[in-house]
Amino acid sequence: MRKWISLSFPLIMIFILTSFRFGPTKTVVVVPEALKVNGPTEVLFPQNRTFFSPIMVTPPFLGSSYVGFKEALAFKESQGNYFRTNTLGYLGKYQFGIGTLNLMGVYNATSFLKSPILQEKVFLTNVERNKWILRRDIKRFVGKRINGVEITESGILAAAHLAGPGNVKKYLRSYGKINVQDAYGSNISYYMKKFSGYDTSGVLPRRNPKV
Repeated sequence: MRKWISLSFPLIMIFILTSFRFGPTKTVVVVPEALKVNGPTEVLFPQNRTFFSPIMVTPPFLGSSYVGFKEALAFKESQGNYFRTNTLGYLGKYQFGIGTLNLMGVYNATSFLKSPILQEKVFLTNVERNKWILRRDIKRFVGKRINGVEITESGILAAAHLAGPGNVKKYLRSYGKINVQDAYGSNISYYMKKFSGYDTSGVLPRRNPKV
């Protein structure tokens, strides 16, 4: 009996070992139809969450530069919209009246409203004109305080955009007693404060400039 067991044991072990496959076992998984992905998946973000896409354009930091000055003024006037006309008929990104456009050499309001390039040229030309008209007042009043506001060149030029250089002269020379405001309630003193401290030194004063 023992002899038979000793002889048969190696055969049994060979049989057991050969019954196993050497190598990975392949498992077939059947995916239910409801779970199959047949196209791109839409990603839904939670409400009230902001998703910052890599293609979103972030405006540059403009600071106190001249570009910062004109863009801040444009945002106040029209939220930077080149094609806006307000209830009083003022036009474009910087809200020019037709009379001021004529002074700059622009006589077609429709063409002006359709051209961002022309609007930018008109804005710079108008700032140059106002700086020429107010050059003596800029020299005299910058650094002084009127109505609690320090007078700066950029504040003067912004106020001139609002009310015209003649009214800005009256404001400065009356030390704030003549404080003109527009139809929407913005006055010279407010513009002096809101747009103070920008660097407009690069704008050259020009007498009667045209676009």
